[in-house]
Amino acid sequence: MNVPKQTGEIYEILIKGNFICSNSVLDNVRRLYNVIEDNFEHLSEYFNAIGFNLEQGDEFYYFSRSEQRAELERKLDTAFRWIDIVDFCKAYDNAFGSGFRFTPAQLEVKIRLDAGLKDKLEIMKKITGDGSFTERIKGLIHEMEKYGIVEMENEILQQYKVLSSFKYLEQLIVSIQVTDDSDKL
Repeated sequence: MNVPKQTGEIYEILIKGNFICSNSVLDNVRRLYNVIEDNFEHLSEYFNAIGFNLEQGDEFYYFSRSEQRAELERKLDTAFRWIDIVDFCKAYDNAFGSGFRFTPAQLEVKIRLDAGLKDKLEIMKKITGDGSFTERIKGLIHEMEKYGIVEMENEILQQYKVLSSFKYLEQLIVSIQVTDDSDKL
């Protein structure tokens, strides 16, 4: 099997549950995205042989695999976190999505002015932790960085860029089908 020399780098990023996005602010990640795009079939076959499914989204790649019940419960907990994050981000600005840029200071100003946004931040204490708005916003951004949803684009301005992997979260939420069983009672 002919796999690219960057296969180890790709594995190290994806095994942590992170994404490799075409619009990453990191040159290396964008380069890896192109490597995957050019070698998708070989890499998919290779990773499949070791128990991982290389999945392609809209301008991003990630791993998936069949899981045991305990792992499934952990993933559901993570999905609930993502739902809260997307809900908060879309409440902050409906245009929040791939390519959107923001700073923690902008978030804080809007939270102080918007009671609904303040309530959503309060609900997310499991994600953000306790503390001041500033500390909790840092916790939220850290969580989004951890999952590869945002990256710091400008350290001086403390400006973050939303990556294309955010589409995955939006698609996940849109794909949830909820049926109303109340009429069956």
